[in-house]
Amino acid sequence: MKRALTLLSCTAALMLASAPLLAGGSIAAGKTKATTCFACHGVDGNAVDPQYPRLAGQYDEYLQQALHEYKDGRRNNPIMKGMAATLSNQDIEDIAAYFSSLPTKLDTLKGHIQGD
Repeated sequence: MKRALTLLSCTAALMLASAPLLAGGSIAAGKTKATTCFACHGVDGNAVDPQYPRLAGQYDEYLQQALHEYKDGRRNNPIMKGMAATLSNQDIEDIAAYFSSLPTKLDTLKGHIQGD
């Protein structure tokens, strides 16, 4: 009995500790929240204008980090700072989930690096 209670306690502790790791954004909610992003980055996340990054297929965590950095000023881009300023943490998770779920059309960096 004592062993079963110990095992149950350990399982509960692991579940509670891993909950933030399992939490994530909603792709469907992200698509709705990302509508203002589409003008520059495209509905499919594959911007055709080389001055705007392609977001499709990027790592979810990278997209979240970038949005947080625009929001708090660690990245200095006036347009993105304004766009990210009103986003909640959940908004950022959802938008990152949406763009990271999309297939990328970027197979090479040729023509996508300044100076190319």
